Amino acid sequence: MTEGAVPIVVLAAALLHAVWNALVHGVRDRLAGVALMNTVFVACGAVLALFFAPPGLAALPYLLASTALQTGYQLLLARAYRLGDFGQMYPIARGTSPAVVVLLAATVLHHPVPAGQLAAIAVISLGLAGLTLVGGRPGRAQLPALAAAVGNGVLIAGYTVVDAGGVRAASSPGGYIAWMFLLQGLAVLAAVTALRGRTLLPALREGRAIGLAGGLMSLAAYGLVVWAQTVGDLPTVAALREASIVIAALIGTLVLRERLGTMRLAASATVLTGIALLEFAH
Repeated sequence: MTEGAVPIVVLAAALLHAVWNALVHGVRDRLAGVALMNTVFVACGAVLALFFAPPGLAALPYLLASTALQTGYQLLLARAYRLGDFGQMYPIARGTSPAVVVLLAATVLHHPVPAGQLAAIAVISLGLAGLTLVGGRPGRAQLPALAAAVGNGVLIAGYTVVDAGGVRAASSPGGYIAWMFLLQGLAVLAAVTALRGRTLLPALREGRAIGLAGGLMSLAAYGLVVWAQTVGDLPTVAALREASIVIAALIGTLVLRERLGTMRLAASATVLTGIALLEFAH
């Protein structure tokens, strides 16, 4: 595949991402669901590592940083979904990341950001903000959930930038992806086991089908995005991923029976407009 395939690949990843998040939100024991997803990551990472050359020592700092960020992200995601609604937590978490990614790309990776891309990302962010306010202005009781969701957005931006640098620094992009999944999976399993102890095993049995399906979807989604980052522009890839917000809104309406409403329709249309502008600005 070439650079022209990047939008299609990233939008497919956005669909998978929205679906696996809906699965995690729907499972009763969300930490157990996260643990099951990571058993898939460990297994698939180990298999991929057999077929790809190691990523090399230059990629090791990126792998370790990505592991820490991804572990924090998944644990915080489970907390956000425990405290808040899917239709609000998901947009906040995903909507926070594009602006942070642009800032990190410009300051850490020294990527120039043209004015047209900044304007398009601003439009996308405006639409995402509208989606977060569909249920009305958040009250004080929602602050812990909102803090978890915003923290997720920051961590998403962090691992997006780290993995973009890591896959470029690696001598083998395939090896980087393999070891990223393997190390991340082991770290999350260790963290969840430490948090849950003996109560984890019964919960794993109960939610194994949903957890394993979510793991496969998450693995495929992130693998597609990491590939896109090897040939595409980082801010563009990051913003296109946010189409998952619109997909999540549709899932909330069609599957979870949430009310769509005029505001959500307008916000979704704003996101799509921003994505189109981003493509023209590229």
